Amino acid sequence: MNSSVRILKRTIDIAGALAGLALTAPLFPLVAAAIKLTSRGPLFYRQRRAGELLSSHLGQLRFSEFDMFKFRTMRVDAERATGPVLATADDPRVTPVGRFLRRTRIDELPQFLNILRGEMSLVGPRPERPELLVNLAMAIPFFEERMRGLRPGITGLAQIHLTYSGRAPAHSEVANCAASLGNPYHIAGAEDSDADGMRLKMLYDMAYAAATESFVSYLSTELSVILKTPLVMIAGLGT
Repeated sequence: MNSSVRILKRTIDIAGALAGLALTAPLFPLVAAAIKLTSRGPLFYRQRRAGELLSSHLGQLRFSEFDMFKFRTMRVDAERATGPVLATADDPRVTPVGRFLRRTRIDELPQFLNILRGEMSLVGPRPERPELLVNLAMAIPFFEERMRGLRPGITGLAQIHLTYSGRAPAHSEVANCAASLGNPYHIAGAEDSDADGMRLKMLYDMAYAAATESFVSYLSTELSVILKTPLVMIAGLGT
């Protein structure tokens, strides 16, 4: 990412986060009431995430780390029996209110604070949990490279084109070739795995990273994602 793109991106991040907080502030009391009235536990959920890739020498990955904020969408004991695992479609750990918050992406709104703190960006690859990232990098070649030189984003190309779990929506353009991109090692029983969803997300993340190398392509891509994200939220395409 060249310096002019980096400066403009940070400017858009700060302005967008302030505007986003101002516009969505009226939703916060409603979301808080819905969460508190339907499930026990805290309103917000803070989770450690891996940020920008700092180095990848001899297979040793080093990322910046930060605490990402979200509205809580799962039971408080969601990982007691399983430990850290990826969320899946129709995840039984998700509360009914949480399912709505995820589908509309409202659960991500507190991350405007992460942007103002300089830990995230409006647009970029979604951050993964450090304990899961190593396994994903082993299963998906170059998966870690999606974060090289980029802060993680609230939204991104993958988020406006794919579902919450990384699946291609039915009848979408990418759905026509999703089968050829999944299970590349042809492992029996591994069809439609979580890794396939993450692999699709990575392709969009890599495309976004490539766009940041040119001022014109970055600006058009950035604005396209920012403008389309509210439409995805309103239409509830995040299932």
